[in-house]
Amino acid sequence: MKGNTPAKTPKEYLSSLEEPRKSELKVLDQLIRKTAPNLKPEMIAGFLGYGKMHYRSKSGREGDWFTIGLASQKNYISLYFCVVDGKTYLAEKYKKQLPKASIGRSCVRFKKIEHIDLAVIKEMIQKAEKIGMMSMISSP
Repeated sequence: MKGNTPAKTPKEYLSSLEEPRKSELKVLDQLIRKTAPNLKPEMIAGFLGYGKMHYRSKSGREGDWFTIGLASQKNYISLYFCVVDGKTYLAEKYKKQLPKASIGRSCVRFKKIEHIDLAVIKEMIQKAEKIGMMSMISSP
């Protein structure tokens, strides 16, 4: 991002990026918005987040986070899927289908958009929206 001022809106965040990242994140932003229209985009903790949810950890810590997150990092584009499918983090379930990406528990990292299969990402977005909406309904 340009300067030291964090973006206040998704539009500000995207417009602050340099090319080719700006175009790549805009493609992903549109894919998320179209595929998961119930997950409202907003800035959460410096990330472009979709679907704000309240969490409470086992330790008792509480806060607000996103169901899906998107960020331009120094060396990667990061897509975060902050949902668990059964007992496994959603991103981990797709490791074999995204061989050119680095997969963490809830993060899919890649250098360029052509390194990932957008059909697989779309499927992940659909699952994340469904699981995220169910957890929002069942939360206290």
